Amino acid sequence: MGSVSPTNREINTTELVKRLMSHPLYDELRDEESLRIFMRSHVFCVWDFQCLLKALQRLVTCVEVPWLPTADPEARRLVNEIVLDEESDEAPGGGHLSHFELYLQAMEECGADEGPIRVFLGDLRGGMHLREALTRPALPSGVAAFVQTTLAVAESGHVHRIAAAFAYGREEIIPDMFRHLVQRFAETDPERWSTFRFYLDRHIEHDAEKHGPFARALVSRLCRSEESLWSEAEEMARQSLAARIRLWDDILSSVVSAQEGHGRLTSV
Repeated sequence: MGSVSPTNREINTTELVKRLMSHPLYDELRDEESLRIFMRSHVFCVWDFQCLLKALQRLVTCVEVPWLPTADPEARRLVNEIVLDEESDEAPGGGHLSHFELYLQAMEECGADEGPIRVFLGDLRGGMHLREALTRPALPSGVAAFVQTTLAVAESGHVHRIAAAFAYGREEIIPDMFRHLVQRFAETDPERWSTFRFYLDRHIEHDAEKHGPFARALVSRLCRSEESLWSEAEEMARQSLAARIRLWDDILSSVVSAQEGHGRLTSV
């Protein structure tokens, strides 16, 4: 692909990323049950990631009939490349799945509780308004607030803000130690954990090698040399990371409560 970054302006989220990468939640994910609790909430992040991406696709490309070319062909290509991988990536064993569907498959295989996300999807398919579906008491703690933050930006119509939330607040921030934990589980019990390992490998590999650079290049193209747009994009990136930290705090509380309620879980 040709040049995709018309400016050298950067968004600074270093402090918040460090807080996420060193969050105490990761120290508590030492065993299979705690990881299942994590997945029960984290799957909603995987779902609303797709919502951000679709909001970008609607604004940067043309998905209407009659079709008309949008203003920036390079931006179109960046978004469509990401959509291809996220919505229809290669699946283990052949075929294609979205990363969200792959995550659901991993949850089923490892025995994580799919109930909340399945009920949520069923409500949406049944015509329930999204914000009403988020009021379900069965949703894990912190999920509704996190998804509402994502929806607010996805529905805002401010494409540079959406791109910033997508580029700087998503799965690229999962640290190596988390992946090593899943790798260890997949080696000792591949029938339970190999699909989750595959998901992490595919998703984070794409983020690091292609999607992350593409998404940041998209922010650059959208903000150009307009300082006001860059300031708004940086604010949005920081808000997205802060929302993720709050969700991690809530998941940590759930993991610790489960450990205290059932005795210390056996570490691998």
